[in-house]
Amino acid sequence: MKLNIQKESHRVARINDLILKELAVILQQEMKDPRLEMVTITEVDVAPNLAHAKVYFTVMAEKGTASEQQLALLNKAAGFLRSQLGSRIVLRYVPALRFFLDTSMDRGNKLDTLLDQID
Repeated sequence: MKLNIQKESHRVARINDLILKELAVILQQEMKDPRLEMVTITEVDVAPNLAHAKVYFTVMAEKGTASEQQLALLNKAAGFLRSQLGSRIVLRYVPALRFFLDTSMDRGNKLDTLLDQID
């Protein structure tokens, strides 16, 4: 049974990587909205049953409402992005996409600042 779980998690990890790469290409080449030019996909987390995928992204621009605007745009375009994925990758079922703003870089910068203040 343990071997089956490892195979399953390895499969999900491969699907995560594949979706991440394809979404990056789709955003770069297919999306014509200039508000999405600075969006970078950082991580994809597909559920074990492959029904849903959490897609994390960062925006290489100013903080604040701009990133919230990209979040709304990406979630609105999730159906289009899913259909584009379906035509590019071979899966029986393409997971539903849900986008989330990746704040790990901001947290890392805050920690660096706090560590610098300690010294």
